[in-house]
Amino acid sequence: MASDDGTGEFVRDPLGVAERITADGSSPWPVEAGRYRLVGARACPWANRVIITRRLLGLEDAISLGIAGPLHDERSWRFHLDPGDVDPVLGIEYLREAYEKAIPGYDKGVTVPAMVEVSSGKVVTNEYAALERDLSTQWRALHRDGAPDLWPDPEAIERIGEGVFHDVNNGVYKCGFASTQAAYERAFRALWARLDELSEYLATRRYLVGDTITQADIRLWVTLVRFDAAYHGHFKCNRHKLTELPVLWAYARDLFQTPGFGDTIDFDQIKQHYYGVHTTINPTGVVPLGPDTAGWLTPHGREELGGRPFGDGTPPGPPPAGERVPEIG
Repeated sequence: MASDDGTGEFVRDPLGVAERITADGSSPWPVEAGRYRLVGARACPWANRVIITRRLLGLEDAISLGIAGPLHDERSWRFHLDPGDVDPVLGIEYLREAYEKAIPGYDKGVTVPAMVEVSSGKVVTNEYAALERDLSTQWRALHRDGAPDLWPDPEAIERIGEGVFHDVNNGVYKCGFASTQAAYERAFRALWARLDELSEYLATRRYLVGDTITQADIRLWVTLVRFDAAYHGHFKCNRHKLTELPVLWAYARDLFQTPGFGDTIDFDQIKQHYYGVHTTINPTGVVPLGPDTAGWLTPHGREELGGRPFGDGTPPGPPPAGERVPEIG
């Protein structure tokens, strides 16, 4: 997942399979309902981004979803929540098997999300940012009626997303995996400078770009929703808890209570993964019982800022029965 650049700073490894699935013939992988299985994990924010996008666009019938469990070892993400520890569609125990089918002798990172071609069992891509965009653009013919436009202003979304990625999404990892005090402090200061900037920006705006939910909100939210459960303590991002930041806490609750967001979250799996897998940070493997999650369902008051969550579209329906997460409260 990462390496040290010699200064003690966390450096995210490059993605190993960066193909694209397209409808316009620009890649060897065509858009086709039922051809691919999205493998994610409830614990992983990068996978969560794509899972939310799939939910909002109503692509559940077109792309099946496999969920790797929160625990894994050096052999990669494992389907330990499925009967027999095997994904029921792909017939594999470890996600690495699908990477090795695509690239024999594969020696790079085995990450989620990964889009796997069902018939061959090969990973097509683990490029999460391209997947998000392609689900909105290349897969448009298979969207549900009422699917929202998650890319109304690509330039603005990418501009905001760039800072969010470096300082927030990846920033919490830079804090958690820093191996020198100086590297940690640089990451910590960049994280909180960006969160302060976002808090000020969102104090008068319900969403990051325009008056509807966009991919920019999805990208920020997956880190915020994990902040108190994992990043505040486990990754030492502890200037404040999310619940102590009035604007960002209200913003995060607003989205949590929006169909397609909170119904993808399993806080127990999030904690099991971070505290149970990162043994260099938490060698005992002890998983905390807190924090209390009931506050996610309290009123947020963000409606007063206006905005239309789905624009001219409509909310997604309930998750399919096999994809539901435990209720909180």
